[in-house]
Amino acid sequence: MVVRLLAVMLIGSVLAGPAFAQPVVYEGTEGPGKGKHIVFLAGDHEYRSEESLPALARILAKHHGFKCTVLFSVDKKSGEITPGSSYMPGTEALDTADLMVIFLRFQDFPKEQMQPIVDYLDRAGPIVGMRTSTHAFKIPKTSEFARFDYRFGGEEFKGGFGRQIMGETWAGHYGRNHVMSTRLDLVPSAKKHPVMRGVSNPWVQSGGYWTVPMEDSEILALAQPLESMKQDSKPAKDKNPCPGVWVRYYKNQAGKAARVFSTTYGASEDILNTGYRRMLINACFWASGMEEDINADATIDFVGKYQPTTFRFNGYRRGVKPSDIAGFDSPILPLKQPTGTPKKKTR
Repeated sequence: MVVRLLAVMLIGSVLAGPAFAQPVVYEGTEGPGKGKHIVFLAGDHEYRSEESLPALARILAKHHGFKCTVLFSVDKKSGEITPGSSYMPGTEALDTADLMVIFLRFQDFPKEQMQPIVDYLDRAGPIVGMRTSTHAFKIPKTSEFARFDYRFGGEEFKGGFGRQIMGETWAGHYGRNHVMSTRLDLVPSAKKHPVMRGVSNPWVQSGGYWTVPMEDSEILALAQPLESMKQDSKPAKDKNPCPGVWVRYYKNQAGKAARVFSTTYGASEDILNTGYRRMLINACFWASGMEEDINADATIDFVGKYQPTTFRFNGYRRGVKPSDIAGFDSPILPLKQPTGTPKKKTR
């Protein structure tokens, strides 16, 4: 009897793993994106990609017809969303992806989770990269994936994934978070770019990053740090604008080129701004080769209740599993658990 019970428990634990590992899939039905598959990778430590990415995915699915799969970094045992855990089940969804939207920071995934990302790059899949994706990977030099590390020094892939794919690696903060917000000024020559169609007054709440993108990048918007967290505040002193949004192409070994959209913003509260949110939705269309379907007045309303958490380290909603935000009606994210670092037990 004991042996049988142990066997049942073992089988149950094996089955429980894939259950919590299932990604969230938002199925679009009608719209220009019907038949297209977008895979979102949410796994940063600070900026609440676990909130902004599913919110964008729902918009693209519900209003525009895309199939959107959202993957999260989770706790291995509980399956709860755990930002920056370096454990993201389900990356094999990229095998059928038409677009990868990536918002990672300092990740070092197990081989079985990293390989589908590498395979996607090897086939020159298009990319939309947000905020910390300039330093998406922090990988030991002994790893077979070391070249993707944001500090990789080899001339064949210098600067790793960030520099060689996104167009820039980590170069430092340029404006203080929660003190200085950022205005994104459209470059005059880029106003006719499809990504900027219908975009006006983009402003974000996160502080700036300093960037000097690869020379083959086309700058679409300059980031101007502001004196305060108000949209109409003055430019911060001694903070000249630098690139905050750009597009470029990368090539695989066969010489096939793929579109890349990069922005150093995209935190949870950044996408509350309609101008910036429209830019991101447009970027997904453009990167997918669907610029003719970008409409200046396309619907970009949130689907379901969006209640973003102010970003900070350890400030994520605890106790939330991907399955808690399945469907279009559940809030992103549920407010059932407090934010912040749990108090340590005292003896």
